Amino acid sequence: MSDALDFLVKTRPEAMTHYFSFLKDCGKHLDPKTRDLISVITKVHSQTERGFRQYLNRALRDGCSPAEVLDALLMAFPALGLAKIVWAVDIILAMDLPQFQPAELGAEGEWHDVMAAAELEPGGVTRVDCDGRGLFVHHVVHNTESVWQVFDSRCPHQTTNIPHLALDGTTLTCPKHQWAFDVRSGQCTAKGDTPLKRWDSRVVDGRLQARW
Repeated sequence: MSDALDFLVKTRPEAMTHYFSFLKDCGKHLDPKTRDLISVITKVHSQTERGFRQYLNRALRDGCSPAEVLDALLMAFPALGLAKIVWAVDIILAMDLPQFQPAELGAEGEWHDVMAAAELEPGGVTRVDCDGRGLFVHHVVHNTESVWQVFDSRCPHQTTNIPHLALDGTTLTCPKHQWAFDVRSGQCTAKGDTPLKRWDSRVVDGRLQARW
């Protein structure tokens, strides 16, 4: 809540109670995803960055796909105009959300050099910064074959960038809301139900690469 709204709630509770009751009642016949997408569009229309970020994250948590968000923005072109759609996409790009990376949306994506494969022994886990992105890398050997898994370091809950100190053995716990993950699989094991984002990876000439 903004400071202004907080002030009004404290100083004019009788008026603001009706206002929030009205907002709560609006859209009660819509499914959460549709309601979230409408909220996203209204924030873009008013160019309220804080609200746009908030409702975009809510829409993603409620099951909206990035493609649905982009479709909603483009379908609202007659009301928004191109300038406001570009404004919204600029914010999405600045948020650097894993779901909106080109490779996730059908584009080819780019391969990035992560580290020397020899730097991580089988069974090991490490955190690496690569081209502005935090990564957790897990290496294991199955039947003499090396298997590499590269996960985005941001929690899928509210995109908190999880530090290396949050790793205890093979359990990674987000410091913000205690979502926990198994870094061997990326699966969420506590609090939430969304796994870490896993990037495609490969080893070329002794170098581990990941694509996003």
